[in-house]
Amino acid sequence: MNQSTNNKRIAKNTIFLYLRQILIMAVSLYTVRVTLEVLGEEDYGIYNAVGGFVAMFSILSGAMSIAIARFITYEKGQPNVTTFRVQQIFSASLLIQVGMGIAVCLLISTFGVWFIENKMVIPFERLDVAFYVLWFSALAFFTNLLSVPYNALIIANEQMKAFAYISIVEAVLKLAVVGLLIIIPLDKLWLYALFMVVVALIQRSIYAIYCKRHFTECRFVMAFDKKLLFRMFAFSGWAFLGNGVIVLKDQGSNVLLNLFGGPVVNAAQGIAMRVNTSVYSFVANFMQASNPQITKNYAAGNLDEMHTLIIRSGKFGFFILLIVLLPLCVDINYVLGLWLSDVPAHTANFIVLVLLYSLVDCWVNPLCTGVLAQGNIKSYEIVLTFIYLVNFIASYVCLRDGLPVETVFVLNIVFKVCVLFALLLHSRSKYGLSIVRFFKSCLIPSLVVFSVSALFVFALLGKEASDFGLFFMRTLVITVFTSVTVYALGMTRTERFYIKKILKEKWHGIYSQIQR
Repeated sequence: MNQSTNNKRIAKNTIFLYLRQILIMAVSLYTVRVTLEVLGEEDYGIYNAVGGFVAMFSILSGAMSIAIARFITYEKGQPNVTTFRVQQIFSASLLIQVGMGIAVCLLISTFGVWFIENKMVIPFERLDVAFYVLWFSALAFFTNLLSVPYNALIIANEQMKAFAYISIVEAVLKLAVVGLLIIIPLDKLWLYALFMVVVALIQRSIYAIYCKRHFTECRFVMAFDKKLLFRMFAFSGWAFLGNGVIVLKDQGSNVLLNLFGGPVVNAAQGIAMRVNTSVYSFVANFMQASNPQITKNYAAGNLDEMHTLIIRSGKFGFFILLIVLLPLCVDINYVLGLWLSDVPAHTANFIVLVLLYSLVDCWVNPLCTGVLAQGNIKSYEIVLTFIYLVNFIASYVCLRDGLPVETVFVLNIVFKVCVLFALLLHSRSKYGLSIVRFFKSCLIPSLVVFSVSALFVFALLGKEASDFGLFFMRTLVITVFTSVTVYALGMTRTERFYIKKILKEKWHGIYSQIQR
């Protein structure tokens, strides 16, 4: 499969994902506003703190999830792949996820109860409800865990429209949850946690039905390949090491913020992470469309094509996020005042820092996909474990010594850069990616565009917007300027030609539809 075909497939899949994301982002931001109003800062913070604690247990399951996605996609990229072979991987994956889910639920029901009762900062009168949130969050976690093999099939088959439609259903369900919270006269926090379980169950059922109807690989077979299982467990064993410290760093930071700042700080962090999820999802959609091609090209031995995809995914992911991020960060306080009726302290700072972290992650994500594709991840996972462990320890020491809670997010950015360089070294060693080429073709153009755009924004536009008209005009100016800068300074001649070609094709398609 040539590069042009890959680019067209990625562009097509990305368009479908973007169409759904515009709707989902609008619904998501609205539901955050109403949920915060209905629950209040304290209960919203409790939900995020307890939910973050449950997510820490993904250390036991996340590694297998990575292995499942990698092995199914890799197998689909093999020249002589058989349906039965993929069925074997799918069946083994499903059994493994069930076992992992049961183990996680048992741990949560024992250690989790003790930790919430004795360590977390939760008002005594809300402790009983917090236990219900814990159990409901565990059930939702288990349900989502069972969706992983189905999601991996969808990604491996590059049927991104399925994610578009199913995610729209999820957004509508969450919007319905907000309405039910308002009208049902029960404890709102308890009710919200319960409804999240219902949403997870419905979503998981839709994934299963879709996969069974569209993919012949989605069949459970009792013929297991012992060598395959051994390779999956060996791969997941090292992924377990790295995934564990990532969970420790991400969700452990959530617990640290609760211990040193209380539920209100968790509420601010929860809002920041929700905003980041909505904004970064534009990039995630692009990555989701290109990642299967990275893995399949490695499986087929097309290393140069794989390197090109990694570099372009990192660069264009960075540009996409920057175009959305800059207008938001410049007028963040105005946006929060327009969006939320009551803004928890630290929210604006948290959002800006988390989005900057995600900018670095745009470079990291495709490199990580390349590392997982080649399968030999032992040395990388050891280095990753060391970096994130130091990150978590440094966060704890800084909070203990009285530094501001924003320090946690600043440290996350610094250590994410360290992860980037570790990935570059590993990529050069394992699948021949040129570090010089990555710097020249990805990092330097990205930093040039960022510097020019940021200088324009902060030097020429002055203070924050004071009304919606000014905010709209500033957003339009920043978006246009950044887009022009990306086109002029961030793209090669070939990339500019390809973008013009895509836009021309889309314009002719729209014009033809109008003429009819």
